Amino acid sequence: MNGAEAIVKAAVDSGVEYCFANPGTTEMPFVAAMDSEPKFRPVLSMFEGVCTGAADGYGRVSGRPALTLTHLGPGFANGIANLHNARRANSPIVNLVGDHASWHVNYDPPLASDIESLARPVSAFFRTSKSVDRLVEDFAAAMRAAWQPSGAISTLVLPMDLQAKALTEGMPKVSILPPKRHFKADYVEAVAERIKAGKRLVFIVGDNGLDEKGLTAAGRIGQLPGIKMFAETFPRISHRGGGLPDLDRLPYFPEKAIAELEQYDEVVCAGVVEPIAYFGYEGMPSRLAETDRLVTLADVGDDVSGAMEALAELLNAPAHKDLEGTIELPAANKALTPQSIGKIVSSALPDNCIVSVEGGTCGYPFFTESALAARHRVLTNTGGAIGQGIPAGFGAALAEPGNTVVCLQSDGSAQYTIQALWSIARENLPVVILIAANHKYNILQNELRRYGVTEFGENSLALTELDRPRVDWQALSKAYGVDSVCVTNNAELMREFKAACDAKAPRLIEMSL
Repeated sequence: MNGAEAIVKAAVDSGVEYCFANPGTTEMPFVAAMDSEPKFRPVLSMFEGVCTGAADGYGRVSGRPALTLTHLGPGFANGIANLHNARRANSPIVNLVGDHASWHVNYDPPLASDIESLARPVSAFFRTSKSVDRLVEDFAAAMRAAWQPSGAISTLVLPMDLQAKALTEGMPKVSILPPKRHFKADYVEAVAERIKAGKRLVFIVGDNGLDEKGLTAAGRIGQLPGIKMFAETFPRISHRGGGLPDLDRLPYFPEKAIAELEQYDEVVCAGVVEPIAYFGYEGMPSRLAETDRLVTLADVGDDVSGAMEALAELLNAPAHKDLEGTIELPAANKALTPQSIGKIVSSALPDNCIVSVEGGTCGYPFFTESALAARHRVLTNTGGAIGQGIPAGFGAALAEPGNTVVCLQSDGSAQYTIQALWSIARENLPVVILIAANHKYNILQNELRRYGVTEFGENSLALTELDRPRVDWQALSKAYGVDSVCVTNNAELMREFKAACDAKAPRLIEMSL
């Protein structure tokens, strides 16, 4: 057994299902080794950013690490943006990076680079293997570092000669147990005492606190006097609909978030870090709440939903009441708007589906309406690096084979990792991609207005509009092997979205705005 075969066996023994791969020359021993283990499932993508985004989506939905396989430093660098998002989502991922043979790298060949400097900012664990007989131990260390309650990213560099070399000491045993979450009872009691003392508290809930148990507890606690509940602005995964309490997200723009938080005595962090504005704006604080007003109910990686439930019990909070109501559909013959798209998509979601949202144009209207939808889960862009939405949906679809995944995607951000369409088609996954096609970077135009630009000049438009030429989404989708259609009004979207979900196959719908 050579080093690569040993790692493949160790991966299978550790419960790894998928390796999202874009290999090159230095990974050929590993590619060959994949045939030695029928339970090992490689998935090819045309771009490394699709690999890392898919591993993120898979990790959020399954709770288990996937592997990525990339080629040297430049290949790994292509995947860093979505590793940034995955790090912010606390997703468990193990990156395997092939390197030049140890006897060749010192000659500084053209593709040699400082892989460690590239990997460190997005990796909680980094190691370059030095011995073939330590490869499995190195891999096990990477897995353990990634698969913990507060999931993390590990990066392991595998020199090509060590992949190909035979083990001399036999295959070591690998024992990697799934992590267990706990919560801190004294944190829960401290928050309970504050509420009993009459303090007005606003909660920001994240991590697994947005699962069904956590939301049910939030619905109970939120009925108490002086209590307000928010989900974090960009949750890693949030359960929605089916009668669950509606936790609105903390507003994105800092002035609105600060205005909400200032109404309360203290801010309770439940599975979130200190709330910080996404960007700094002149005259506004970076901190959304002063540090002396912050109270921790549960840290990231704790059993946040368990802490929420324990708090509800300590306070004898009233029973959760199922959210009731129906979504009012827009007029069928009217042109599409972000608001009508939010209503139509929410009203027609298949039960227990997964929605990957990237883009504010339709994302916010959808999230507002989806409280009354069928039970589903939502993935959002946790780190703000563009190009996550479709790859994360791709990975989520592999995490739950046969389940429908909807990617609600803005047209500009879709282009960063559009190669994901090819992988979705290749795997024949039930993924419906909804492209909000307004042919501009709407968020940038909004930011220009916030900066004080009231009238866009020629260069401002040139850098924020995508209409010269307009992307031909039908041709692009067809080229990647995905059936597609363009819709312009509400009736067409109602019809085509239902048909796409029923088809249980890859579909793209261009929503012309």
